[in-house]
Amino acid sequence: MHFRFGGRRIIAVLLALLALQLGSLISPAYACGCGAMVPDDGSSISVDREVSAVRWDGRRQEIAMRLSVRGDAREAAWIMPVPSRADVELGDRVLFAELAELTAPVHKESFYFWPREGDFPFSDQERDGAGASDRGPGAPPVGVTGRERLGPFDVARLTASDPDALADWLKQEGFRLPDRLSQALRPYVEQGWSYVAVRLAPDEGGSATLGGELDPLRISFASDRLVYPMRLSQLAAQPQALDLYVLAGHRMRTRSSIGGFEPEVTYANRLDASAGPALASFAGEETRYLTAIEQTFPTPSEISGDHELVRNASDETYREVILDEKLLRWAGIPAWIVSFGGTAALLVLVIVWRAVTRARRPVPPPPPVWTPPPLA
Repeated sequence: MHFRFGGRRIIAVLLALLALQLGSLISPAYACGCGAMVPDDGSSISVDREVSAVRWDGRRQEIAMRLSVRGDAREAAWIMPVPSRADVELGDRVLFAELAELTAPVHKESFYFWPREGDFPFSDQERDGAGASDRGPGAPPVGVTGRERLGPFDVARLTASDPDALADWLKQEGFRLPDRLSQALRPYVEQGWSYVAVRLAPDEGGSATLGGELDPLRISFASDRLVYPMRLSQLAAQPQALDLYVLAGHRMRTRSSIGGFEPEVTYANRLDASAGPALASFAGEETRYLTAIEQTFPTPSEISGDHELVRNASDETYREVILDEKLLRWAGIPAWIVSFGGTAALLVLVIVWRAVTRARRPVPPPPPVWTPPPLA
């Protein structure tokens, strides 16, 4: 078990606004974690938080995602590139609660003796404590391979031979593909990737804007490597943070930092009987090693591609431990005051004892005065 202070985590959270995968997206910055959000014309939308859990058994990959959004948009389109044609269904909200609880850092108290800034007497108040494309050469520029309504989502699964064709499809749906996003999508088109396009809208006839925590989505697709799309985050205007839960047969690591700070593992261990039912169901039998990874991207424009995750050299377990530092107290009194006060009191007692002892000693009579004998 490793010990470290929570300073780096605090810095990362301050840089990226939240610790899990967070994305801040306000038009015209269209990136949001591993996808892109396009609001309807004249409105804006931001993704306050995006949390993802990824499962990979060597053949097929699943991504469970939960978005929290805000803004004045009544409708928006979210686009996610995937290596091959994807299946989409609603996810389980409980999964993310169980993951957060299982991987939460262990807090341990650590005491210090000397007062610090904020402690008395320095302050009046003390601190609280990829798969290949399966399109044929004669396939249309955009092919809709499936479409269904899932809760608040109108989900379409697409293939696209060029971003302009994807832009035309979005236009038919009432959205405009920004030029910067069109350019950012070209590498995926060149690799023959597909797309999951999700239309976010309130119930028909409603007038509310999109906001709050949306129902999670679960996206699965064939892939012979574990990949997490991050390229579109290049378009983000603010620092991005990746908060990713990875379930595989062994402990996993990112192949590179792809332009961000070095990724940090905050949890690594095999699932046992303490795993919640939603997490156990998502993991299955083959992928029961959970690795939690955090990473910050202070300059999103430097993101060089997508994350590929590979097996770590060992399955060493890890649990983050945060030391909560507190001023040492005895009976509610700071220990340094008790120590100094006790020492001072002891000195006073010694002085008083010596004075009393001296006062009680018998005073010897004065020596007799010598007088000379009388003269004869």
